[in-house]
Amino acid sequence: MMFDNGMPAGGITGVEWVKSSESVGQGNCVELAKLPGGRVAVRNSRYPDGAALVYTREEMVAFLRGAKGSEFDHLTI
Repeated sequence: MMFDNGMPAGGITGVEWVKSSESVGQGNCVELAKLPGGRVAVRNSRYPDGAALVYTREEMVAFLRGAKGSEFDHLTI
């Protein structure tokens, strides 16, 4: 299966979608799924059949390092 940015998340099958344990169950969650080949899909839990964004492992590592280093905190203030 070919995985492209903006593809319907509902079309990504055979994967486990996970969300942060920090999610409080009000539908404001981002879910991620590891895809074959090591890429990672991201979707909005409120729209599980909506668009999924697909990132390489390296892109996700860079994003997570930035998030852990508080680089994006100013976006939530």
